Amino acid sequence: MDLETGGFHNQAKKGSWKTILTLAFQSLGVVYGDLSTSPLYVYKSTFAEDISHSETNEEIYGVLSFVFWTLTLVPLLKYVFIVLHANDNGEGGTFALYSLLCRHARVSSLPNCQVADEELSEYKKDNNTQKNSSIGSRLKSMLERHRVLQRLLLILALIGTCMVIGDGVLTPAISVFSAVSGLELSMSKEHHKYVEVPIACIILIGLFSLQHYGTHRVGFLFAPIVMTWLLCISTIGVYNIFKWNRHVYRALSPYYMYEFLRKTQSEGWKSLGGILLCITGSEAMFADLGHFSQLSIKIAFTSIVYPALVLAYMGQAAYLSQHHFSENGSQIGFYVSVPENIRWPVLIIAVLAAIVGSQAIITGTFSIIKQCSALGCFPRVKIVHTSSKFHGQIYIPEINWILMILCLAVTIGFRDTKRLGNASGLAVITVMLVTTCLMSLVIVLCWNRSVFFAIAFVVFFGAIEALYFSASLIKFLEGAWVPVALSFIFLIIMYTWHYGTIKKYEFEIHNKVSLNWLLSLGPSLGIVRVRGIGIIQTELVSGIPAIFSHFVTNVPAFHQVLVFLCIKSVPVPHVKPEERFLVGQIGPKEYRLYRCIVRYGYRDIHKDDVEFENDLICSIAEFIRENSTTNSLSNEFIEKEDEKMTVVGTRSTAKAGGIQIREDNEEQECTVGTSNHREITSPSPPAIPRKKKVRFVLPESPKIDTSMRAELAELMEAKETGIAYILGNTYMRANPGSGITKRIAIDYGYEFLRRNSRGATYDLNVPRASTLEVGMIYHV
Repeated sequence: MDLETGGFHNQAKKGSWKTILTLAFQSLGVVYGDLSTSPLYVYKSTFAEDISHSETNEEIYGVLSFVFWTLTLVPLLKYVFIVLHANDNGEGGTFALYSLLCRHARVSSLPNCQVADEELSEYKKDNNTQKNSSIGSRLKSMLERHRVLQRLLLILALIGTCMVIGDGVLTPAISVFSAVSGLELSMSKEHHKYVEVPIACIILIGLFSLQHYGTHRVGFLFAPIVMTWLLCISTIGVYNIFKWNRHVYRALSPYYMYEFLRKTQSEGWKSLGGILLCITGSEAMFADLGHFSQLSIKIAFTSIVYPALVLAYMGQAAYLSQHHFSENGSQIGFYVSVPENIRWPVLIIAVLAAIVGSQAIITGTFSIIKQCSALGCFPRVKIVHTSSKFHGQIYIPEINWILMILCLAVTIGFRDTKRLGNASGLAVITVMLVTTCLMSLVIVLCWNRSVFFAIAFVVFFGAIEALYFSASLIKFLEGAWVPVALSFIFLIIMYTWHYGTIKKYEFEIHNKVSLNWLLSLGPSLGIVRVRGIGIIQTELVSGIPAIFSHFVTNVPAFHQVLVFLCIKSVPVPHVKPEERFLVGQIGPKEYRLYRCIVRYGYRDIHKDDVEFENDLICSIAEFIRENSTTNSLSNEFIEKEDEKMTVVGTRSTAKAGGIQIREDNEEQECTVGTSNHREITSPSPPAIPRKKKVRFVLPESPKIDTSMRAELAELMEAKETGIAYILGNTYMRANPGSGITKRIAIDYGYEFLRRNSRGATYDLNVPRASTLEVGMIYHV
């Protein structure tokens, strides 16, 4: 798969049935690993303390009824039939819903949005011609007018994201720990308690240590492992049903839920925190939608996962209905219902399935942190793409080791599935509640449906999830505090970074240099123009950044070609390569000042320095050609107060006969043109040695005027000399007289995160020898 066109990697999403069924099978290993291992710990967590197993079996039947209807209403009805349709151009997850709302309500966490961004093909709203209802219009205008509501919406999305990160800590712990708990039936209790935790920790350390290799080498095994596991638990379930209790299907009636709560009362309500674990991993159906298609995920769940899980839970209930244990739930679990002669093979398959499920949630955590970072809500981190063929397989070293340390800490600290289940359950249900709240806004603002439909959605699913949420929250002191603490820490980090980023951009907007000042300097800018290209990186999409005036005031020399480069993210998952660059000219042509805005979606892959530089030079050359051959640019430009911005594609979107750039014997195309070419070379005095020879190959027609030829020749000469990056190394301080909260957030919180995060050009892999940092202090 081409990484540049990674956003459009899902061409197979609309393919043949063979392709769809292949995607459905592959989704088992990526999407359903966590959900499929839930039978390992649901019954054990439910009967851990709050309720006991009586001779009448009312508790077992009641739990089975709750499990069945929870699986039916939440994953099947809510996610498969409703939420999957609320995707953002094929992408799912909490931030996809937030991004969707930002575009429809003109609310964004990104400060440097432009009108030009709304012309992106993926930015455009759905083809729904229905107008918003009066209530929907009022809700939309309220969101656009009130900054408080915008902050609340952002905080809601961040809470869901933080809980997903917390789930990335807890899911591997409970999955692996529950899988190895089958050892307790093969050894004494004294030996078991000293063996189970170390084995689980060794597996977890190995899992996290191998993350940097990526999953593309062993990923083909994930789906067969999960498929084998699902066939295993469903076969054991059918065996137990026919051997122990053929009438267990009667417990699927909702009547048994009523009888369960009537008999157990408050203790039964508390035990719902264990039942909740049967839908752990359901959110992955939506979060991992970008790798598959709606239809493939629906087919996999309805035809394989859902029936297998129902049979597995029915089989456990059938076995337990004929076996009563004296100890309070200590022997109630998955492995006790497995026939003894196949217990060891099942244990091995369970461990493998737990590893696959853990891998999926770890990869999902990496993905959502990358999205947050792209949308300005998380410090910049090192992102390693572990596969050149499969889009979305990434590795973040810092986050990986933090997750491993936290995962080992909760495993060693809790040492049982009861408290791990309490912690995991609260994280899972909180994410689902956030999705329900955001979905209600999507129904009104994006789908333009009646507000009563949104209210019905919130009331129905919100009531179910609120019931489970309350049962999980009551276990706060028994393990549920862990996701709350983790989420609070990550929320503080994310909101502090976002707040500091906004304040920094506001300072740059208020202190940008006026164009009149720049024009008053003349074509030489009042300084010595040395050979080469100077790229000044800035967050501004218009105006001259303050670091430029700060630099020329102290060092009166600059490059012959200046490019003000803004690399920004837009609230869409992907930006097509042909829409990547916005190029404009600042001032008259003889100034040789250009602005280039490079737009990436929150799931796009940033290119390396060499490829990016060539794309950048090609885009400027194409802008020069297009601006020269037409009196007025096409409709693909945006008028600014001082410049025109033209949409230019990358070299990967080139057509035959376009402008070409050649370095030595390597040929690289730019965009558009005709079939006949002629070369323009830069003047190269023999006294100056060159490492590379750069040439543009231009179309013969239309005619090339003298000014265009001179401008391109100077651009080539500058490219041959080299490219230097001028970066702003800014320090932020709160203004004197600011409140203590702002001073703590800016002077200590944001500055600590900035010093310990990656630089703005890290994604480009710019060589340190080619960079020059300009230090400034921002008083915000």
